[in-house]
Amino acid sequence: MLSPDNKPLGLDDTAVVDEAILSRRSIRAFLPEPVERSVLREILAVASRAPSGTNMQPWRVYVVTGAARQAVADAVLKCGIRVEKAKWDEYRYYPDKFFEPYLSRRRKVGFDLYGALGIAKRDVDQMRAQHDRNFTFFDAPVGMIFTIDRRLNAGSWIDYGMFLENIMIAARARGLHTCPQAAFAPYHNQLRPVLGIPPEEVVICGMALGYEDTSKPENDLRTDRAPVDEWTTFHD
Repeated sequence: MLSPDNKPLGLDDTAVVDEAILSRRSIRAFLPEPVERSVLREILAVASRAPSGTNMQPWRVYVVTGAARQAVADAVLKCGIRVEKAKWDEYRYYPDKFFEPYLSRRRKVGFDLYGALGIAKRDVDQMRAQHDRNFTFFDAPVGMIFTIDRRLNAGSWIDYGMFLENIMIAARARGLHTCPQAAFAPYHNQLRPVLGIPPEEVVICGMALGYEDTSKPENDLRTDRAPVDEWTTFHD
């Protein structure tokens, strides 16, 4: 591994990078403590070093705080469209029908989250209320909405994923946490007038950013990862 000046990183440097990656997780309860605009700009600038084909840099970010963040929340929560009625009419994040091993992984994280919150499997109202917390960015002081020009193809979406990951890792380096949120995508019609998103842009997702509220049980959730040998084939 090399540093920005192309010198090999020492063991301490490697540990710092690994810790930023390994400590990244989706936080679903944040403290109200604000994040300085200068810190947000740093994070986004670092994240923009993500690779993209022919340096196209396909990302577009709408950052909301304060009244603007509340306006986004109100636009979704007061639109009268429940999550089960929301239409994924721009792109589909999930498969039309889940299958293994993805079905089991999806169920486990859902059961683990609701279990930590004391929500029973058939308590639809509490599940819905928890899902709605997405749209307040889980009370994080900073929300972000990410868009991409609809004329771009799949390669740019792959590049975009690396950009999003860079934001989350750069945030960890500064003691901050995040939660990427695909839940915003079906509500693009509600977001457009609030944020001035033009019709040629597709809403990819949102993201909450701030300081973790360590007192909340949902933040005790730790997800599993399949071992390397389960999904890797080595050819010698």
